[in-house]
Amino acid sequence: MSTPPDKGDPRRPDARRDLPLLNDRIRDREVRLIGEDGSQLGIVPTRDALQTAREKGLDLFLVQPDANPPVARIMDYGRFKFENEKKARETKKKHHIVDVKEIKMRYKIEDHDYQVKLRAAQKFLNDGDKIKVLTILRGREMQHKDMAMRLMTKFADELKDLGMMDREPKMEGKSVIMILSPLPQRGGGGTTGASTPAAKPAGPSTQGTLATTPAGDENG
Repeated sequence: MSTPPDKGDPRRPDARRDLPLLNDRIRDREVRLIGEDGSQLGIVPTRDALQTAREKGLDLFLVQPDANPPVARIMDYGRFKFENEKKARETKKKHHIVDVKEIKMRYKIEDHDYQVKLRAAQKFLNDGDKIKVLTILRGREMQHKDMAMRLMTKFADELKDLGMMDREPKMEGKSVIMILSPLPQRGGGGTTGASTPAAKPAGPSTQGTLATTPAGDENG
């Protein structure tokens, strides 16, 4: 009694399945051949189609492996792959996935740190992302929530040329939270040619401790 052939572990992916059906990997005896210029060359033996492709310095690629007979085309596969990857990158850029970035501040933030936060917010909005801005209040700082509200309003006003307020500043627990979105003309990501406004001074009401870096944990 003969031993059946070992088909391998079905749970283990076969790397060959991910390889393009190209040149010597084509196992069909005959193919419906398309020339490099798109012309229909009829049904021919695969070995003859492969020989024709090699004589032209090109590849034989199965474009419809499930057809009967399979459809193969003579082409420069390297160039074909490059063009497809280029189109995929362009499509990805056009369909920018909006991310929500987080910026944390203390209501008594030093001017230098305020400028850092402001520049980070400008970059996020220019990239087409939303921003969740939090002003953290601790202990007795809760009695100064009006100062935190004014800081958030000021922050949003500084960014009015780039973003709009999706959600006005609101007290939640021990934080004042505000959400900003990029203006519609910038929603696709990237700048539209306008220069990024320079960060403005935070003013005398924004002095104090350092807040966290964008999207990081608070260290102030």
